[in-house]
Amino acid sequence: MACKIVWFTGLSGTGKSTLSKKIYKILKKKKFKVLNYDGDIFRKKNKFKNSFTKKNIEKNNFLIIKSIKKKIHLYDFILVSVISPLIKTRIKAKRTFRQNYFEVNTFSKLSTLIKRDTKGLYRRAKDNKLKNLIGYNSKIKYEKSKYSVTKINTDVLTVEQSTRILMKKIFLKK
Repeated sequence: MACKIVWFTGLSGTGKSTLSKKIYKILKKKKFKVLNYDGDIFRKKNKFKNSFTKKNIEKNNFLIIKSIKKKIHLYDFILVSVISPLIKTRIKAKRTFRQNYFEVNTFSKLSTLIKRDTKGLYRRAKDNKLKNLIGYNSKIKYEKSKYSVTKINTDVLTVEQSTRILMKKIFLKK
């Protein structure tokens, strides 16, 4: 079996990491070799911290792709949860991994994200302590994919419902 890359994309607080962790646990239970890339952890390791310039976002996402390429032969699944707001970086991932690339767009209303605010980012942005939160007060806008992706509306779907949908799609995708 070729390694499948499941790329979770969406604004902060939409459930990318929650869903990828849930899917990770299920796949591990099924005895698959799975790697989970979390965008926040990857950024910290590469010392990008809160530098969300277009250049640094591209660089970070391209480094994730490069890192995956080095490890792809070791895993059945690699799960990536990263905002990746720029279509250019997702197209690069799609072209790199071809039919093994599976993109999941998690989304919800901004009011829900502000309510959830799992990391306190929206509060910090509202208080002008964070001036570049994508989808809130950043010049960088989230660019929607112009090709077919799996969309998960976390305003409507529970984690369990989303997980069931994704597991079916991941295993049906060739």
